Amino acid sequence: MKLTHIKNVDEFFKVVDSCKGRVELVTGEGDRLNLKSKLSQYVSLANIFAKDSEIPEMEIVASEPEDIDKLMKFMIQG
Repeated sequence: MKLTHIKNVDEFFKVVDSCKGRVELVTGEGDRLNLKSKLSQYVSLANIFAKDSEIPEMEIVASEPEDIDKLMKFMIQG
């Protein structure tokens, strides 16, 4: 799924941390980074703040249907 215009990055990572299964960021090169890993989160944050304080667009893969629901709820409610 593609997520766009994530403004509350801290809340986004809280939702990711609460997921039961794997949540991966798909990079432009097709690599998959485990977003539940704190190291991957820090690297993502460093890249975000080097450009802007908002994530314009990212592709996420979640392994559990309930995790997809959590991520969708976050996107709808902010």
